[in-house]
Amino acid sequence: MALSPMNVSQLAAVDAARAARVLNDVRDATLSGRRGPVAPRPVIEESWGRMLRSGVDPEHDFRSGLLSREEVQRRREATPLRHVLPVLREGLLAVADVAHHIMVVADEDGRVLWREGSAPVLRKADGLGFELGADWREDVVGTNGVGTPAVVRRPVQVFAAEHFVRTHTSWTCAGAPITDPRDGRLLGVVDISGPLETMHPATLAWVDSVAKLAEARLRELHVNALERLRAVAAPVLSRLTGRALVVDRDGWTAAVTGWPYTDRITLPKSLSPGRRWLPPLGVCAVEPLAGGWLLRPAEEPESGGGRRIVLDLSQPRRWSLTVSGAAGDWSRELSPRHAELLCLLALHRSGISAAGLAREMFGDPGRTVTVRAEMSRVRRYLGELLEHRPYRFREDTEIEVLLPDDPLHLLPHSTAPGVRARRGTP
Repeated sequence: MALSPMNVSQLAAVDAARAARVLNDVRDATLSGRRGPVAPRPVIEESWGRMLRSGVDPEHDFRSGLLSREEVQRRREATPLRHVLPVLREGLLAVADVAHHIMVVADEDGRVLWREGSAPVLRKADGLGFELGADWREDVVGTNGVGTPAVVRRPVQVFAAEHFVRTHTSWTCAGAPITDPRDGRLLGVVDISGPLETMHPATLAWVDSVAKLAEARLRELHVNALERLRAVAAPVLSRLTGRALVVDRDGWTAAVTGWPYTDRITLPKSLSPGRRWLPPLGVCAVEPLAGGWLLRPAEEPESGGGRRIVLDLSQPRRWSLTVSGAAGDWSRELSPRHAELLCLLALHRSGISAAGLAREMFGDPGRTVTVRAEMSRVRRYLGELLEHRPYRFREDTEIEVLLPDDPLHLLPHSTAPGVRARRGTP
């Protein structure tokens, strides 16, 4: 009977060597364009497709420069992942060491910040370039248990020859993303890795469970921080008359008076004291508090016009939006999906319907629910600068789009038909 991808996964638990041989045949056949003994698992096949399109060499590994020890330490001190290291160590390390695995924690850029576990396996990892400060993004080193979960935003196990690069096929990894519970932003990936004979299909569920415990710990820390800020805000608000809002550094509400309660206010990335325009509040006086900001309404400018938006799509994976106006400037980094949407809106200055955006985004005009949900998120920070029915930027707003020099580099991983047409790719 022919093997299915699920059969191969089960086979790995009882006969790792045979499973590795089958997967090696699958890899060789797929990369040479032949039909193999079994189809790759969908998550692996999709990753291999991304690698082929981006030009990763399956026969030679590529190692970008390691971060310096000082830079690794700086990133350790800056990432929220440092708060959940005890959770990760308690949940993974005791078993990992005995089972000849290592635990690896990488940041959102795929840089390895912590490695712990079996000493012999750590030495083997050195030989693969799996070192502190190494870059294990998928588009750098191919399909792997750090880079691939970061791309697909879900747990992934990469067994033996499911790795795209041949030198990694003696290795097996299971990685799960860790996201910030406050805003869903990717913080990094926790991974359990080791020689192929040491791994088990159940490893993935184990790693995912511990990653979820880490996210729960981050959620608990956030609630505690809001409680502390609320205690600071109480005497301040008691002395004020009129409307006021106290939020943490990420815009989460700790206390409010005179305004309808809302969970979160979208703040510019680099907020500073003074007079600032903040959607959806309008122009506010911004004052610092310990651990957050005090926001109060300020006199509105005479006109809502005169604003300028710069949509910067010129740098790979560093897309941003900057708004300038009478109340000052603010900037925000964009997710891939929001970069696509705003790019399409900039191309359709006269406006585009939800069905039209769905066609431009997904090639399917029926996916209006998804489009409306995403546009609702965009409106949280663009506020009155974005109109709907149809969706468009306000007519009195100046729009500048910064594009890469080569059109092919415009949102290169986007599959949106409207973006691909702008790139001139089929």
